[in-house]
Amino acid sequence: MSEFSLFLAHLNDLNNCSICPRECFADRFSEKLGWCKAGAGFNISSICVHHGEEPAISGLKGICNVFFSHCNLSCIYCQNWQISSRDENIPTPAMDFDTVIRQITGLLDDGCHAVGFVSPSHHVPHVKAIIDALRSMNRNPVFVYNTNGYDRVETLRSLESYIDIYLPDFKYMDRQMAHNYSGASDYPQVALAALKEMYRQKGSVLLTDENGVAERGMVVRHLVLPGHIENSLEVLNTIAEEVSVSITISLMAQYWPTPNLLNHNKLGRTILPAEYELVVDEMNRLGFRNGWVQELESHDHYRPDFNRQHPFEK
Repeated sequence: MSEFSLFLAHLNDLNNCSICPRECFADRFSEKLGWCKAGAGFNISSICVHHGEEPAISGLKGICNVFFSHCNLSCIYCQNWQISSRDENIPTPAMDFDTVIRQITGLLDDGCHAVGFVSPSHHVPHVKAIIDALRSMNRNPVFVYNTNGYDRVETLRSLESYIDIYLPDFKYMDRQMAHNYSGASDYPQVALAALKEMYRQKGSVLLTDENGVAERGMVVRHLVLPGHIENSLEVLNTIAEEVSVSITISLMAQYWPTPNLLNHNKLGRTILPAEYELVVDEMNRLGFRNGWVQELESHDHYRPDFNRQHPFEK
């Protein structure tokens, strides 16, 4: 079976699309696109080596990340704002399936141990097709599902045999924040249900090899936003109470205001040391013992430019 045939086998899900929680039931082969404005093709903005993930995820030589464009959220502060917009006219290089596979295998040949799918929630058929194609070539890297957390449980169940590591965000427990900043007031309950499904599949232990490189499990990310510390505290408490304190947590301080937010009354600045300290203290108080916290200066280092061939290289 050719690589393209493997892709075609997954296309039916795009005729009446309900892949993500938006459940638009759009025909993504037509001009009447759904909420995310993504068509049926490979809307990929970049396939590149990335060293900026958590140490166990990046590994020794970086992870091959596949950055899908558009998104099923509309976070006004997204650091990948150049490619995540719902604007149908955002620049997305036309990429055929053979090119996608060739670029990924090239980076695997260069030493990447894993393939990460970034913002994949609205492109799950494409994720499955890529994995099927690589496995048909006897390529078996670690597959990472790097998601905003706004995923349907049913879709995640269909990924159980495909994904080795789930890397979800858990952004909000505040419905109004979720509505104002991401256009999804139902985010708290949707993301929590998704988190519980990932936990059912992978458990709380992040399995690593002899070099400390992750091979299976899940890592939950939370980005602390300036002026919204109560939301962060509630997110951590919800994970502790509803899932497990044994889960690996990546608590991020890397927020920086994108150009459209420089004058925002709350999001127009980076977080303060006192704000981050409160969240870190709560993380420790709750008993989370696995994971990472970032240096406050991290906001200077995570500023990709998707107009460059290598977005994360300065």
